[in-house]
Amino acid sequence: TDRKKLHTAPVRQVFRLRFFHVLVATGGGYAGYRKYEDYKWRQLEKRGIEVPVKLASEWEVALYKSVPTRLLSRAWGRLNQVELPTWLRKPVYSLYIWTFGVNMKEAAVEDLHHYRNLSEFFRRKLKPQARPVCCVHSVISPSDGKILNFGQVKNCEVEQVKGVTYSLESFLGPRISTEEMHFSQALPGNSFQQQLVTKEGNELYHCVIYLAPGDYHCFHSPTDWTVSHRRHFPGSLMSVNPGVARWIKELFCHNERVVLTGDWKHGFFSLTAVGATNVGSIRIYFDQDLHTNSPSYSKGSYNDFSFISNNNKEGIPMRKGEHLGEFNLGSTIVLIFEAPKDFKFNLKAGQKIRFGEALGSL
Repeated sequence: TDRKKLHTAPVRQVFRLRFFHVLVATGGGYAGYRKYEDYKWRQLEKRGIEVPVKLASEWEVALYKSVPTRLLSRAWGRLNQVELPTWLRKPVYSLYIWTFGVNMKEAAVEDLHHYRNLSEFFRRKLKPQARPVCCVHSVISPSDGKILNFGQVKNCEVEQVKGVTYSLESFLGPRISTEEMHFSQALPGNSFQQQLVTKEGNELYHCVIYLAPGDYHCFHSPTDWTVSHRRHFPGSLMSVNPGVARWIKELFCHNERVVLTGDWKHGFFSLTAVGATNVGSIRIYFDQDLHTNSPSYSKGSYNDFSFISNNNKEGIPMRKGEHLGEFNLGSTIVLIFEAPKDFKFNLKAGQKIRFGEALGSL
């Protein structure tokens, strides 16, 4: 009678708890394995050895998605907001600088004690002369990063890396009605790709830029254009580094992203900021209503906002090189735009590029 009573939880509750832990542990272990495979792939790439594309199966993608990357990204975002003691700032930031090869000589403020938390350090501004904007070419790089792929869009498919594609319509979502767009009505066409082209003789082009953790995390307007519409896709936050992009087909369609669409002098133009692990926060400076990485969302859902009907009658005009937005850590930007057939990219796949440098021109 003096013994303590033993309180037990329902078997169903215990099973659910254990199953969740097993699932997370398995998914996390598999993600670690993929990181190791990515490391081996990068070593082979450095030696000039071409590795055949091996796509993930459905169960592998599902297992990767079981890792609570959205929750981890929100936790990482809150951690980044914690103010560091003055004496701790230099050791912490110096470790990050050494790990990812950050060039602090380009920063507007080089003194590490100036940055109160990691978030401020990630979003550091550059010296005005550090990134001169090319005046000769019509399209510049909106950010620092690595060119993963570029070229013409063919058969409604876009390459995220060489040999691995995703659906243009799945990525951008259903076509926006012409009433919400600033430019003239598209030419008649059967495919989604043809519906985006507004002028005869034009083609649709794309360019994919990967931002590493050590890169400058702000992004800018790649050309003179008018932003008419924003579409936000809540989604997963899987890694978007080149190794994972080679492994998961339609990776960019799985992940959370913000699609800005509008027009430039040659017709349709769009810039998409793709989220990734620890990059749940995507900020567009002129869009105060945008909130990314919400705790709850419906799979496959998206929400639209028109800058013509809700803000003004002309959309948001952007000048080439003007500040547009920022990531919390680093991710991927995808440009999809219409241009005449003689448009040429001045790029090589895999090359490093900096904001302000030329992407291509007529």
